[in-house]
Amino acid sequence: MRDRRGSGRDRGQAAIEYLGFLPVLLAVALAAVQLGLVAYAAQQAGTAARTGARSASLREDYAGDCARAVSSWLNAGCVPAYSDKEVRVTSTVHIPSVIPGIGFGEAHRTATMPLDH
Repeated sequence: MRDRRGSGRDRGQAAIEYLGFLPVLLAVALAAVQLGLVAYAAQQAGTAARTGARSASLREDYAGDCARAVSSWLNAGCVPAYSDKEVRVTSTVHIPSVIPGIGFGEAHRTATMPLDH
């Protein structure tokens, strides 16, 4: 008579299939986290650009305000470009990577504010 649990050769098959699928699940999870980091860095670059432009339009410390406007674990830098009536500030934020050996570059955003005379 045959055992109801199946033959001895089939034992552990589900565990082996799971282990084979685990790298795919990890790759999808890392890709989702990396996509979130890219979006977050771009959002923070926009915040830094607006804050830097606001400070530059008031002739204040735009570089310090730009750096303080982003999360402490991100690095932001701002470069102003003045004209007669306005200032345009471009911010740059390095995009962190959770995947070793692969860089994702930087996020750049620009904001323009009228000069306060």
